[in-house]
Amino acid sequence: MRARSGCGTEVNRFLQHRTVLPRCAQHLRDGGTLRRGASGLASDAARDQSSSQRRRPAMSLVEDAARVRENAYAPYSRFKVGAAIRAGSGQVYLGVNVENAAYPEGTCAEAGAIAAMIAGGDTRIDEIAVIADAPRPVPPCGGCRQKLAEFAGGGVKVTLATTRGQAMETTVADLLPGAFAETDMA
Repeated sequence: MRARSGCGTEVNRFLQHRTVLPRCAQHLRDGGTLRRGASGLASDAARDQSSSQRRRPAMSLVEDAARVRENAYAPYSRFKVGAAIRAGSGQVYLGVNVENAAYPEGTCAEAGAIAAMIAGGDTRIDEIAVIADAPRPVPPCGGCRQKLAEFAGGGVKVTLATTRGQAMETTVADLLPGAFAETDMA
């Protein structure tokens, strides 16, 4: 795992309630236009880009995870976690931890994002971001590592971040070396 430099500023900027609206305003000031699409507003430039060019950087995934983290249901531990997964289609799926008074019945943020991805019709993970309010970036639990390995190749990038601006990049293989796979059931 290696620490990521420079991302703290972006996370902090997002956490200070900046949204996409300033980016839209800047786009308009630069002479661009906005059009309403099926999923909201999109700039002409974004609409005209190919899908590979539309892929957002990892910090956007961290921002998505930070935004959805606020919706986590954690009345017992108060430890809110958000996860964002970019699927092979380029679609981003979000998840949060959901606690339950019967502790083993809770759901992790990563599992929630995976469930949303499957419900959305995707089955391949291309990138993952997880954020929590912790003193250091927190890796997924063992069960979530196995769940991620089910849908992501070993080289898939995982960005672990804190609400305090720290971030670390690793891979699925680094998180779970020797993952159990379908080939092990022969």
